[in-house]
Amino acid sequence: MTTMPYTFVCMKWGTRYGADYVNRLYRGVARGMQGQDFRLVCFTDDATGVDMRVVCRPLPPFDGVPDHLARKPWRKLTLWGDLGGDLAGQRVLFLDLDVVITGDLRPFFDHEPASPFVVWDNPTKPGSGVGNTSVFRFTVGSHPEILARFVANPEAVWRAEFRIEQELIAARLGDGRAARSVGRTPAVAADPFYAGLGVMRLWPRGWCVSFKEDLLPCWPLRLWRAPALPPTAQIVVFHGKPDPDEALRGHWPAPWWKRIYKTVRPTAWIGRYWA
Repeated sequence: MTTMPYTFVCMKWGTRYGADYVNRLYRGVARGMQGQDFRLVCFTDDATGVDMRVVCRPLPPFDGVPDHLARKPWRKLTLWGDLGGDLAGQRVLFLDLDVVITGDLRPFFDHEPASPFVVWDNPTKPGSGVGNTSVFRFTVGSHPEILARFVANPEAVWRAEFRIEQELIAARLGDGRAARSVGRTPAVAADPFYAGLGVMRLWPRGWCVSFKEDLLPCWPLRLWRAPALPPTAQIVVFHGKPDPDEALRGHWPAPWWKRIYKTVRPTAWIGRYWA
C-alpha cells in the first residue's frame, strides 16, 4: 500500500458551506505545502462541484445518532472510527472548512510527532484544558473509544456530559482538566473514562489564531480599523460568524441591535489567501 507523506482531511455536510469552500481550502493547502506532495480527503454527503483533485468519500457512519445532533459538530467524532484501510494508522491534519491558510503547513506534521492528538488551544476557554478542533492532527484509528462512547447514548452524552464534541475529546485525551471545567454534571469529573490519558498536545502559540478573538480590534476601534494579520499566523480560524467571505467584504450578519459591536471593516488580506 502506498501512503502519502502529508494527508489532510475535511468534512462537508448540509448546506452552510458549498463546494467553493472545499476548493478554496484545497488551494490554500497547496500554497501552504510549498510544493510538497499532499492529498486532501473530503468526507461529504454531496461532492457536486468539488475540485477533482480532492479525494471525496462518503461521510463515515454515525449510526443511531439523532438528526439534531448529527447535523452539528458532533459528527466530527466519526473521524475517530474506521476511515478506510489507506488511512488507518496515518497521522493526518484535519481542517475545518472555515479556515484561511496564511503560512507554512509542514510544521504541523513535525510538531509533537509522538502524540496521537495535537490541537489548537481553545481561545474561548483558556485554562480549561479544552482544545478547539478547527485544526487538529490525529492518528487514524488510535482512539475508537471516543466515538463508541458517544454513539452508545448520544442524547445522554449531550444532555448530561458535554455541550460539544471537542470537550469530550479533550476530557478523554487531555490532562484531566476538561471534565472538571466544562463537564455538565459532577458525575462527569468522577467518571474514570474522563480522567484524562495525558496524550493531548497543543500547537505552539500563534500558529493558529482566531479571527474574532485574536485579530478583531477591540470596540470601538473595530468601527474604523480593519483586522491585521500577525506574521506568525499560519492558519486563521473563522469559528462562528463572520465567515471568511463575509469578513472580506466587511459584513457581519447579526440582528440590528447587535451591530454596534458585531461589526468588521473590509479585510483585504483575506482575499490574498482565500482564493
